[in-house]
Amino acid sequence: MEQSTREAYGKTLVELGRQNPNIVVLDADLSKSTQTGLFSKELPERFFNCGIAEQNMIGIAAGLAASGKTVFASTFAVFAPGRCFDQIRMSVAQPKLNVKIVTTHSGITVGEDGTSHHAIEDLSLICSLPSFTVIVPADAIEAAQAIEVAAQTQGPFYVRLSRPKTLVINTPDYKFTVGKATTLKEGKDITIIAIGIMVAFALEAARSLARDGIDCRVLNMSTVKPLDSDAITKAAVETGAIVTAEEHLRRGGLGSAVAQIVAENHPVPMSFVALNDVYAKSGKAEELLQRHKLTAADIETTARSLLTRKRR
Repeated sequence: MEQSTREAYGKTLVELGRQNPNIVVLDADLSKSTQTGLFSKELPERFFNCGIAEQNMIGIAAGLAASGKTVFASTFAVFAPGRCFDQIRMSVAQPKLNVKIVTTHSGITVGEDGTSHHAIEDLSLICSLPSFTVIVPADAIEAAQAIEVAAQTQGPFYVRLSRPKTLVINTPDYKFTVGKATTLKEGKDITIIAIGIMVAFALEAARSLARDGIDCRVLNMSTVKPLDSDAITKAAVETGAIVTAEEHLRRGGLGSAVAQIVAENHPVPMSFVALNDVYAKSGKAEELLQRHKLTAADIETTARSLLTRKRR
């Protein structure tokens, strides 16, 4: 089954709004795409379209949060934190206000919208800000739970969602916990740590490796900040090699954060599946993923190469 994480967000937000009259939702004239339009139809008195003015939206969100509201503010990932980094830094991160920035259309799977709309730097920017919790759900089930947790938890959140429908990998009894990785597959030879749409690809790569007798551990590191240091260190100690996979630039995202933990606690060989210091062009999502080596086959190739380094 496939479902988009943004669709799960929109539906969950409506349910939360019905339960909690303190929740208000803001959008920057993209409510049809971000799916906050569902909330606007159901609870219009608590929905505010701020127009194509993301900086103002963040300022309004901060004011509402300072007044005691639980605020969800949404736009495309390329615009927040991109266009309003200073407002997020000054008005949300520093006072630690209860603002949940939920972005959609992340990474290069925005596809034909092109370079201007490919959000590949957002994790670098938002993870640099103290006080933010940063979550990149792997599927619709996890996205819905992450939104519920964000609504119940005081403080700034950044939740990164994607545009296309993606494979649902979690079961209905799955339980998301902030700061905890999920072991989707045990293994002793190598570990793949992935986020977002790359988690399903990591599982596919692990199944392929298993056919050649390679026992691959797969971790869904949906909380990018704070990272599950214990799970990362355990993987380094027990498998001796780690591949990270993300739909983001190589520098400043998941790979950089995991590498820091590994370097501090238990250095092992590492490799990184990510965009290599380049902007993608316009094209179909599948074509762009192949062009920039962000597929299950690319994760598998990277893992095989890393195993060769590990055995030297």
